[in-house]
Amino acid sequence: MLDRSIGEFSRFIVIALGTTIFGFSTGHWWLALCAGLSVYLFWLLWQQRQFDRWLANGRRGPAPTSFGVWGDISDDFYRLQRRHRKEKQKLHSMLRRVQDSTSALREGIVALEDEGTLAWWNPAAGQMLRLQTDDAGQPLINFVRDPRFVEHMYQRMQGQLDRYQEPITLPAPGDDSRILQMEVTRFGQDEALVIVRDVTRLHNLEQMRRDFVANVSHELRTPLTVIAGYLETLQASGQAPKNWDRPLGQMSEQTARMTSLVNDLLLLARLETSERDSGRDRVSVRELMERVAGEARSLSADRHEISVHCEEDCILTGDAGELHSAFANLAFNAVKYSPDGGPIELRWKADAAGGHYSVKDAGIGIDPMHIPRLTERFYRVDAGRSRESGGTGLGLAIVKHVLLRHNANMSVASVPGRGSTFTLNFPPQKLTLASSA
Repeated sequence: MLDRSIGEFSRFIVIALGTTIFGFSTGHWWLALCAGLSVYLFWLLWQQRQFDRWLANGRRGPAPTSFGVWGDISDDFYRLQRRHRKEKQKLHSMLRRVQDSTSALREGIVALEDEGTLAWWNPAAGQMLRLQTDDAGQPLINFVRDPRFVEHMYQRMQGQLDRYQEPITLPAPGDDSRILQMEVTRFGQDEALVIVRDVTRLHNLEQMRRDFVANVSHELRTPLTVIAGYLETLQASGQAPKNWDRPLGQMSEQTARMTSLVNDLLLLARLETSERDSGRDRVSVRELMERVAGEARSLSADRHEISVHCEEDCILTGDAGELHSAFANLAFNAVKYSPDGGPIELRWKADAAGGHYSVKDAGIGIDPMHIPRLTERFYRVDAGRSRESGGTGLGLAIVKHVLLRHNANMSVASVPGRGSTFTLNFPPQKLTLASSA
């Protein structure tokens, strides 16, 4: 830049000296100097005008040929133009490769712009959502009208916490026989990607499993009730031979265990197949905790110190039976897996984040590697100990589905050999203070 300025200044000095010398030879040096400088200024302005016209026409073609400082500027613009063209071609090539690769995916991908409008989608998404080429620029919710997805999309687009922790599963638009799984991921300022998967086969298999478990459990209930009745009659009558006492006792014990397992399976099947949203019962947390503590003390048979700490009584909105099941399962697990004499604390507190029910024990604890799988059906940290305690392996799976229906979640803190703390976290909208109810 400095060299260009010096060059242009030198050119100006040469023109001024030349016209002055020419003027002295003719006797009109002042007029000659003014004429020379005017021609030089006109020349600069003409080059500037040419350059401005080239810019106004969208910089089509090479920059205009000029001399001096404007020639240098034109050369710089020409080099920048070539570099920009190469980078643009590289970006177009990269975009084509991305589009070609996403076109080969079985999952659908939809790119959204401002306000959730359609910007681009791959063929798989177009097929699953029945999108046409001229649908670009329209809101996605014009094609996917499920209220759960609409809420999920707007909360993700606005960067808010989403109460749907998992992808939304819903029927395909215009085809209820196909089941889609959709998840929105935000990026940039107001842009998002929607991942669409066809999970029809998995959904049908899962439905078959649920129906099978529910039907088998229901069919087992009647014969188990009959067996339990006859066993109770034999034990109460006193007419059975003495050497039958032990077999009858074991049969009664195993029948009760099977009945408990069947009841848990039926409850789990009902939770899975019923509507996602919970009931509208108004449950006093303090009364629920006292009732659960009484049941836990009966199960413990005074082998544990069970205490209740309710910092502030609240009304929890939901299904009373399901909430009792969730609260009780945690307390009963603490009794089953705590050594005799160990303290068990049932605690409730409410804050800005919502309500928190926790059960703390001083039991065997849980290795961190097991914690992510605790809510799986029949998963046992210690299979032998679980069978001895009479557990079915379904308690935490039931808790998980109850929490899903109440928009809540569970956290676990545990140290092997030092006990565990299970905490159920309920959102603020599920709570009201008992004093203001």
